[in-house]
Amino acid sequence: MDNLSYLSGENAEYIDAQYQLYKQDPQSVEFGWQKFFEGFDFGREASGTTINDVAPEQFLKEVNVLNMINGYRQRGHLFTKTNPVRERRKHLPTLALDNFGLSDADLDTVFNSGVEIGIGAAKLSDIIAFLEQTYCGSIGAEYKFVRTPEVLSWIEKKMESARNTPRFSVEEKMRILTKLNQAVSFENFLGTKFLGQKRFSLEGAEALIPALDSVIEKGSNLGIEEFVIGMAHRGRLNVLANIMQKTYKDIFAEFEGKAYSAESPFGGDVKYHLGYSTDVTTNNGKSVHLSLCPNPSHLETVNPVVEGITRSKIDFKYEGDNSRIAPILIHGDASIAGQGIVYEVIQMAGLEGYKTGGTIHLVINNQIGFTTNYKDARTSTYCTDIAKVTLSPVFHVNGDDPEALVYAINLAMEYRQRYKNDVFIDILCYRRFGHNESDEPKFTQPLLYKIIEKHANPRDIYIQQLIKEGNLQPSQEKEIEKEFRAILQQRLDEAKALTSTYQDVKFGGAWSEMRIANPNDFETSPNTAVKEETLLDIAKRITALPSDKKFFKKIEKLFAERSNMANNTHVFDWAMGEQLAYGTLLMEGKRVRVSGQDVERGTFSHRHAVLTLEDAEEEYVPLANLDSAQATFDIYNSHLSEYGVLGFEYGYAMANPNALTIWEAQFGDFNNGAQIIIDQYLASAETKWQRENGLVMLLPHGYEGQGPEHSSARIERFMELCADYNMQVINCTTPANFFHALRRQFSRDFRKPLVVFTPKSLLRHPKCVSPLVDFTENKFQEVINDVNVNPADVTRVLFCSGKIYYELLEKQQNDQLKHVAIVRVEQLYPLPLAQMEAVYKTYENATEAIWVQEEPENMGPWPFLSRKTRKTFFKDIEVISRKESSSTATGYAKQHADQQAYIIGKALEVPVTQNVKDIADKSESKVFNVD
Repeated sequence: MDNLSYLSGENAEYIDAQYQLYKQDPQSVEFGWQKFFEGFDFGREASGTTINDVAPEQFLKEVNVLNMINGYRQRGHLFTKTNPVRERRKHLPTLALDNFGLSDADLDTVFNSGVEIGIGAAKLSDIIAFLEQTYCGSIGAEYKFVRTPEVLSWIEKKMESARNTPRFSVEEKMRILTKLNQAVSFENFLGTKFLGQKRFSLEGAEALIPALDSVIEKGSNLGIEEFVIGMAHRGRLNVLANIMQKTYKDIFAEFEGKAYSAESPFGGDVKYHLGYSTDVTTNNGKSVHLSLCPNPSHLETVNPVVEGITRSKIDFKYEGDNSRIAPILIHGDASIAGQGIVYEVIQMAGLEGYKTGGTIHLVINNQIGFTTNYKDARTSTYCTDIAKVTLSPVFHVNGDDPEALVYAINLAMEYRQRYKNDVFIDILCYRRFGHNESDEPKFTQPLLYKIIEKHANPRDIYIQQLIKEGNLQPSQEKEIEKEFRAILQQRLDEAKALTSTYQDVKFGGAWSEMRIANPNDFETSPNTAVKEETLLDIAKRITALPSDKKFFKKIEKLFAERSNMANNTHVFDWAMGEQLAYGTLLMEGKRVRVSGQDVERGTFSHRHAVLTLEDAEEEYVPLANLDSAQATFDIYNSHLSEYGVLGFEYGYAMANPNALTIWEAQFGDFNNGAQIIIDQYLASAETKWQRENGLVMLLPHGYEGQGPEHSSARIERFMELCADYNMQVINCTTPANFFHALRRQFSRDFRKPLVVFTPKSLLRHPKCVSPLVDFTENKFQEVINDVNVNPADVTRVLFCSGKIYYELLEKQQNDQLKHVAIVRVEQLYPLPLAQMEAVYKTYENATEAIWVQEEPENMGPWPFLSRKTRKTFFKDIEVISRKESSSTATGYAKQHADQQAYIIGKALEVPVTQNVKDIADKSESKVFNVD
């Protein structure tokens, strides 16, 4: 480095060493040196000069001031005034001058480093005041982990140009006060009028309401037409009333019990779990649609559902434009730090199949769980530290400063629209009461709640600020609340006068043509056949590979075999039956979306819906290349998540009934990782919230000797959830029946979830095929009778479902057993008892009805069947199965074969010979081994 003669030899040597490091890697030297050398190189190129003729000590201190500026930007959030009721924890090192090689003696010295923050050459004291105001006030900005320089620069310019200090007009301040007053007064009113009733109040965090009000206004100005909101129960009633514009009268009527009707077929839910949607008009006259998703008490469970709804609307309503809709997730501090679903959802943010253009995360940081202190609730410094996973900026804001919160959320909205990334706002506040209003928080936090008892609410604090500023007269203070309470009292009086607010369910929007199903709808399936010419044309299209692309040899062989099915044999295996269902729906204008772990190829290497060229990363998707007029076909390998992805796909299907939305488990056994979604949404959403859903779950199931975690999709758990015609559960045995089951989802004017226990070994079983006629003339068959026996010869009727049928069939045919009929029950729920009875009665000489299953006696369909048949025609039906077990299956291949042979032998009344064991062993060899 040249021209350092005015520095001492030691200083010159040090600076030159720093410069050499900088040239190798700018990140290897401190921020101050980076900025200095940037200027040095620029000046050198522009004028040939190098360093200004300044004293060596002053020069080094300029670098120190730059380091101090960077220190505030990087660590200022640790020293903010953001906690309204607690002293902040101490963090080291501090931002003290001596930590940057500066002292009080430098406070009046003018430093050119002020240019870095946009104030020009300035005294050190002025630079510090600027930094304190910007980075250590009511807003703490945590963003320096972002790796994109342009993003960092944008955030800094936005904050530093305004000094992170709101400058609202009087009109805007009055709007904030109005919403804050609504929030505070509403909670006070509920607390006095409905004493003892749970409401999970927002008290302590009422600034959330003006913040949400502002983000809707700001978003509409930036092109947002719709927000999808997910939140837990705390503050939900306040959001419903003061943001969603659900009428106070309706909410009060729910407190009065007026929403219940004895004639309603639905069980309903507590008022602080309910969803709502509405259109609001902003101050600028723009219409914005708001949807608040219903949610269970399971904290953060609603998150993937919100993201799925948003993505569905992006795809259908907004033609792929994610700048017109945004998701907002409102978390609690304990749940965002403790619930693993948060991580699963955040990891979706940049994935092609799941991204929604950025989520605005708001954390109601009460600094406490139910009774758990924040220090026991997480290891991380902040509850929002998960934001660093997606390099999303975080703004920590004092909940007692509504203007700061409104400012921060507006900045967050701008960031989201510009960079399409998540952004977090951590609202430091408190919970005025216990977990619910009847809980006593002083049992566990006595000191904190002594402080909270004496602490003024955010509205009263803000009123005093406005009076001090001269924007509000002291005489107005009491009138503000009095006027609003009068309105609330009037609405309460109206609610009390009502006899009932119950209304029959009416679907709107994309669901306007749908209705609630009734029991008669399930007596038989609708016609789902496809014309032969159409089916074969689609079959040929999905099996033809483009000649100008080179594929892996095994793929070419596989597609040649499929082409032979389409062009010659007209007999189709499971993979072809599935893809023909998709292809026919696509050509009928129905969008198809498939998602899950490894679904593009298929866990068992059977689907091959996405083909990768042999010598390139290029992919070819046959189902996306049927015809220019076809609907969109989407298939995505998900990240390794069940809970998050199933919730996402449920949300996707919830938003639109006109797409076939499918989630497939890698193995059916793994669906229990998503049990909360299955229990709280899939099985019960219609009963609780009157929300239908047509999601399809594909769960590979079957006992092939692969052990406890690769055998059972837990049929029994789904069966115990079945009631009120809430879902359809099938375990079909033919490609054609699977084809019809998928098409049936669109053939009725209502939607129900479809749970399909799909095969593994049957994917390659030579008998598990369907002829063309089964696709072109039939419909879904709930029960399939035995065509291989003479009814007059039959004395024993076996009922079964799934893979076990083929093992029974092989032994029946090999031994020419004429006295045993094997009847397949393809649909387990709604259980087709009438059809089963009708089939059984065709066997006039039958004396035994037996249910045969692979699963242990306490698992599979049997526990459900035994309960449902005990007062019916089949009250004496027996069961043949594995003996009851605490584990789904044995891990020993020999024991598996012995158990399977026992079931086959006992069912068919033949000795358990080696031949029977060989039949049981065959299924294992047909499975593509994956673990």
